[in-house]
Amino acid sequence: MRGDDDVLVLVAHGTRSARGVEMIAALARAVGARIGRTRVAFVDVLGPSPSEVLRATTGRAVVVPAFLASGYHVHIDVRREVADSGHRDVTVTPALGPDPVLAGVMMRRLWSAGWRDGDAIVLAAAGSSDIRALRDVQRAAALLAAASGTRVDIGYVATAEPTVVEAVESARNRSGRRVFVASYLLAHGLFHNRLHSAGADGVSDPLGLDPEIVDLLAQRWSAVSSPVAGSRYYREHDDDVCRPGRSGS
Repeated sequence: MRGDDDVLVLVAHGTRSARGVEMIAALARAVGARIGRTRVAFVDVLGPSPSEVLRATTGRAVVVPAFLASGYHVHIDVRREVADSGHRDVTVTPALGPDPVLAGVMMRRLWSAGWRDGDAIVLAAAGSSDIRALRDVQRAAALLAAASGTRVDIGYVATAEPTVVEAVESARNRSGRRVFVASYLLAHGLFHNRLHSAGADGVSDPLGLDPEIVDLLAQRWSAVSSPVAGSRYYREHDDDVCRPGRSGS
């Protein structure tokens, strides 16, 4: 049973793009219209931080990482922020992605960008040095391949390889067809802007504010909506339940 003080905390990376910040805020407002009190926190670039939001929360909190892959920010930063907050009634859900819902949204974005059957696809992700995040991106590419019925290559904007430019060139040389970049990014910002110089025939919009993504976030809330005692961390594809003070892998 939900209390009046319970809150969903939507945790995003953070961006200097005003357009990107507003998209996250709009996403939180849309989710809040479904489930009640919703706050936004950021792990980098700008505030408030998750620990600051949690310290100002008196009721039970459900933290939803608005990340498309679970790497350092999800496994380390969010865990540390929850512990630093001192809040003792927090549940951290699995990250937003990967998920078949996101593959469906990417397909609609690709169609809008001009992609047609037979064109090649490069999924463009932010990149990470965390192997867990890279595995999640591979799963996202597999889901998009199933949705599109065609091979999906992967390119990274930063940190990992191949780069989006390299992936676009490789896909064009292999297929001899038009190449479209599927933006596996949540919001507009520096990373998405870089995709337009990757040499593709078209670039889809970021996932952004979409009714199905709002539904997905609301489902994250409802899946853990029963009261819990103490802070718990639930990891997708990982049966381990971690509590504050226990070192993670």
